[in-house]
This record gives sequence, structure tokens and C-alpha cells, in this order.
Amino acid sequence: MSIFKEIILNASRVLTYMVYIISIYYLCISFFGIWKRRDEQEVEPKNSFALIVAAHNEEIVIKDILESLNGLEYPKELYDVFVIADNCTDKTAIKAREKGAIVYERVDGSKRGKGYALEWMFRKIFNMKRKYDAIAIFDADNLVHKNFLKEMNKQLSRGYKVVQGYLDSKNPYDTWITGSYSIAFWTCNRMFQLARSNLGLSTQLGGTGFCINTDILQKLGWGATCLTEDLEFTCKLVLYGYKIGWAHNAIIYDEKPLTLFQSWKQRKRWMQGFADVSSRYFFKLIKKSIKTFDFVLFDCALYSIQPIITVLIGLSVVSGGVQYLMRTYHLISNFNTVVYSVNFNLLTISAVLLSILQFIYTPFMLVLEKKLDLKIFFYYIIYPIYAITWFPISVQGIINKNDKEWSHTTHSRSIKIKELEKVN
Repeated sequence: MSIFKEIILNASRVLTYMVYIISIYYLCISFFGIWKRRDEQEVEPKNSFALIVAAHNEEIVIKDILESLNGLEYPKELYDVFVIADNCTDKTAIKAREKGAIVYERVDGSKRGKGYALEWMFRKIFNMKRKYDAIAIFDADNLVHKNFLKEMNKQLSRGYKVVQGYLDSKNPYDTWITGSYSIAFWTCNRMFQLARSNLGLSTQLGGTGFCINTDILQKLGWGATCLTEDLEFTCKLVLYGYKIGWAHNAIIYDEKPLTLFQSWKQRKRWMQGFADVSSRYFFKLIKKSIKTFDFVLFDCALYSIQPIITVLIGLSVVSGGVQYLMRTYHLISNFNTVVYSVNFNLLTISAVLLSILQFIYTPFMLVLEKKLDLKIFFYYIIYPIYAITWFPISVQGIINKNDKEWSHTTHSRSIKIKELEKVN
């Protein structure tokens, strides 16, 4: 029994140290997101863009994004709007044509999902007479800020071949789930995307609101057809030596799921994709990072194993809870050993300090982003409930990583870009 207890204690100790080191690593990175430089430089519009909207049965929201794209403050002759009506059974294609988009209808029951649809569309664009400098990707539920292409053109002119825009929320106040999603995205934009950009690391693609240099896309090929095509292409780019740039002022408003059930399905799909991609890219990235002493590769490798990190954190919390229960029992049954029972080690003290720091730090970041108000603060108070659900979702994602069935998120929130511009 003592040997078993020793194994449990040692395993718990190793797990705690791993989680502690990873947490400190991400905390240190996040500090570099506090500062955001003012970037008011005007750059002449010179890059041409093919704007692609991937849509599957999106007749409710397709007109909204097309209106926002038609209203971009960028020379009209330098961009065209394409819509992929992917396996649609509704009026998505009809409504998209009514708004002036160039629509391509794809029907393929065997290769389902956004990654396959994009690969299909890229081939068509490569074969067109007109050549574009870059291709920008959007989801049908998005709304796009009028300065989006100005900011993308600016970053491309600075030498970046791939650039990710700022993922905002178009419905943060609808439910506590949309509020929690929004907090997660806002803080990620500042604490990790901007922070990595300031450090000279590569940011990560977020699935929508990014652009890719056409020559690089043709050279490397897309090939990202899993459940998280954005992560797969991110790993591929970093492995080939490209950094993804960050455009903090190129804003895309994304619709967040309304219910916990919808959210669970979407995040489970993300974690399945993460587990799949990390199993194929993690060791390649680590091996090359050691060989070339390139920290960008290491950071990307660590990012790819988010489900494992989440599970480790969850196990650490459970393990810590069990230990404290055991200590409490020991305290009650052996009152004379009270000193032993309340012996807080360095990790315990650090965990308490980090918890206090987190309670102050995240709202501080939301203040910097001008996103904190009374309702969002209320959502932040109950945000831990949302955060806890990541543990079982990540476990499911790892277990079901080989399940490639695409799960479509239904979008029903029709909002005009002018409504958001008034609010912001």
C-alpha cells in the first residue's frame, strides 16, 4: 500500500510541475501583449485580393457578410468576392448572387468540410486568367470591418506572406455562452496573438479572417482538410520557415454559439482536430526546433497539443483536490499533526498567487481592449464554468481524434455591419 501511495504522490508531483511550468510559460508570453503600438502608417493599396466565403446552408447570414465585403474601403478593382456554396440545399447560392458575389457551387458527398471546399476553390482561382496577390478566407457568419483589406495590405507590404486578423464577436451579449466565448477570444487576441507578434514569434491562424500570399499557397499547396484546417496549415507554414503575421486592426466579427450544447459540439470538433494535427506535426516541429535552435517551431509545437495541456491541467486540479481532501481527513483524525497537514509548498503558494493575478489580470486585459462593461464582468465571474467544460471536451477530442465527420454549426444571428460599427 505504501508503494502505491508513493507512486501516486510522485506522479502527482511530476504532473503538478509540468502544469506549473507550462502555465508560467504562457503567463510570461502574455505579458508582452500589454503593449500595443500605434500603427497609423498609411500604405498605398497595391495588393489584389480574392475574397473567399465558405458557406454551407447559410441563407440567413450570407447577405450580411457580402454587404460588409462590398463596403470595404479599398479600391474595388483590387478585389473580387467569391462564395463557395458547398453542398447547399437552401438558397445560399441565389442570395449570394443577388449581392453580386461570384458563386461556385460544389457538390461532393464524400469530401465534406471547409478544408476540402477551400482546396477545391483554390484550384479554380489558380487557373483563372486574372491573378491575385493574395487570397483571404472568411466564414459565412462573419462580418468584416471596412479597414480589413487596408490592414492586410499593410502587413503584406511589410513582408509577411500569411496574416491573421483580429477575431471579434458579433453577439457577445446573447447568452452566457456567447459571453464566455467572446472573453476567450478577446483575451487570446491580446495575450497570445499580439504578444507573440511583439516577441517575433508566429501567430496562429484562427479559421477565418486571414489572408495568404497566392504564390506561397501554390508553392506549399493547401492540403489542410482535417477538422481544424487552420491549425494544420499553421503547423505546415511554421515547419517550412514562415511566420504568420498579426493585424490587430483588421477586425472580423464572428458569430458565437448560443447554447452549451452547440458550443460543446463545436469545441469537441476543434479538440478532435487538434489531437489529429498534433499527432502528425508535434514531433516534426520539436525535432526541427532542436536541430535549428528555432524557438518559433517549439512554440508552435506546444500550441498544437492544447488538448493534452488542458487534460494535464484538469488532472492536476483533480489530483490537487484529492490531496487536499486527504490532508483535511488527516488533520481531523490526527489533530496533533496539524503542522504537517497545512504544509503549503512553493507550488501551492504560487498557485494561489497565480489565481489572484488571473482574477485581476484578465479584466485588466479586457479593459485594454475596451471590452469590459457590467454585463461582460458578470460573464467573467461565471466564466470558470465554461473553462471547466474544456476538460471533458478535450478528453473526448483525444479519444475521438480519428473521427473525421464534419459537424456544421448552424448560424441564425442576422446582424448588419452598420449595427456593429455604431456600437464600436
